[in-house]
Amino acid sequence: MKPWTFVHVADLQPGSPKSYRYNPSWIKNWEMAKQQILKIMPDLLLVGGDITRDGSIHKYELEEMKANLDSLPFPYYVIPGNMDTGNKHVRHSGHYRGENQCSDIELNVTSTQLQQFSNIFGELWWSIEHKGVRFSGCPDVLINSGLPEENLFWTWAEEQIRQTLTEHHVWITHYPLFIESLNEGNWDISTPKQYHDWYFSIDNPGRMRLMELFKATATDIVVSGHVHCHKVSYAEKIRFEIAPATSFGQWGDRWHDGNAELGFLRYDVIGKEIKSTFIPLEKTYALEGYGPGGHPAPHVRDYSIAWEKS
Repeated sequence: MKPWTFVHVADLQPGSPKSYRYNPSWIKNWEMAKQQILKIMPDLLLVGGDITRDGSIHKYELEEMKANLDSLPFPYYVIPGNMDTGNKHVRHSGHYRGENQCSDIELNVTSTQLQQFSNIFGELWWSIEHKGVRFSGCPDVLINSGLPEENLFWTWAEEQIRQTLTEHHVWITHYPLFIESLNEGNWDISTPKQYHDWYFSIDNPGRMRLMELFKATATDIVVSGHVHCHKVSYAEKIRFEIAPATSFGQWGDRWHDGNAELGFLRYDVIGKEIKSTFIPLEKTYALEGYGPGGHPAPHVRDYSIAWEKS
C-alpha cells in the first residue's frame, strides 16, 4: 500500500465576536493551520476537542465550527473537549479559582451539554477503519461522571474489544490519561500546587479502565489535547502523545521535554510504521481581544462589550 497521511489538530478555541470574550488571534491561527493542512491534503483529519471557546454556553459556536470543518475536502472526525461540553466531573471544588470564576462543581459536564454537541456533530464516540488503521474517539470528559452517557460509552467500548484487530489502532481523547506516569495517584484538586495536574488529567478508576480498553483493542497511539503543549510519553508500549494547540500555548515549563509552540500533528503511515511529526504554524498572531479568561462566572459575562451583536 502506498504511504498515506492523517492529521490531528486540537484546542482551536476560535471563539466568536458575538461572545462576552473574544481573541481574533485564535481564529486567525486556526485559519493558518487550516491552510497548512489543506496543502498536506491528508486522507482524514482528527479533531481532538476544544473546537470552540465557549461552545458549552453558545450553541452557535458549535454550529459555526461545524460549517467551518464541513468546508474541508476530506473527512474529519471530532470528539468534544471541556470547552465544548463542560469540564470533567468533580464532587467538590478546589481552592485555585478566583472570585470571578465559576466553581469547579458549576463547570461539571452535563447530559444537556453532551446532547447539544451530539445534535450538531453526531455520535459522541465512534470507531472507523481506513486503509488498515482503526481510528476511535473517546469523549473522555464524561469518564468518572456517573452520567447515563458514561454507561452507554462503556457498553459500546466492550463491543469494540470484540472487533477484529487491525494492523494499527489510534485512539483520540481530549484529556491526557496521565501527567507523569500511568500509575500516578489522583492529583488533589484542593492543593493549589496540584490543581493544574488534576485539571489536565484523567482520574482513577476511569484512567485504568481506559488503559485496559486501549490494550484490549491493540492500540498503538493515543493522541490527546487539552494542555496546549506537545509532549510524548510511553506506557506499556503505547505512545501517548499530547498534541499542541493552534490557539495559544501554555504549560511549556511543566516537563523538560514539553513544547508549547503552536501547531498540529502529521502522521504518515508507511508500511507497518506510523511516523509522527510536529508541524509548527508558519505564522501566528497576537491581536487585541476583549473579555475575561479562565472559566468566568455568569455575573462577569458582559455581552455589551461584544464586537458583534447577536
